[in-house]
Amino acid sequence: MQTRFNKNVKVFDIVITAVAAMFSVGMMIYGVFHFGLAEAWPELVINLFYIACLVMIWMYFFNYRITTHQFNYWCSISVGMTVLLRDILFPPPLAFYALHLACLVLSVLLLCTLTYFYARKNWQSYTKNNLWVICIIDILIASLYNYDIYIEPFSEYTNYMLTEIWIRPTIMYGLVACFVTEKK
Repeated sequence: MQTRFNKNVKVFDIVITAVAAMFSVGMMIYGVFHFGLAEAWPELVINLFYIACLVMIWMYFFNYRITTHQFNYWCSISVGMTVLLRDILFPPPLAFYALHLACLVLSVLLLCTLTYFYARKNWQSYTKNNLWVICIIDILIASLYNYDIYIEPFSEYTNYMLTEIWIRPTIMYGLVACFVTEKK
């Protein structure tokens, strides 16, 4: 199969990102079966959006029946849905209200930047800096969740929660890696 990208560094970057995200999603699906569907069904719904992003990354990488515009649009929708569901509509309980408020503000900012940068009609006009802003905001959100997990007592859910919060930034990094290498 012909890949969309020719530079070995970019190919390695995208493949490692996709494999790490697939491993994380697999671990979360195992967690859903381990804890039971009645308790972990929201994670299964969110993981469906992550799986959709991963499938689109592989389709885009192998240049298989997906245009840049379709990839851009549907990945933006999938990531936006995960932000809306996990961080805005059904946020996890956090130790401090200030931490919760910071995560909520960053999540709304991420959703707004996704809408502004990706959903525009002239989507090819965004720059590499626009892409990195989106990725950095998502990494900040995951870092705050990560901090919250470490200040709360450890339980059997801790490892799964640590894995789950870093899936979306990993996928976002893969999307940025795909878009940064795309030629106008």
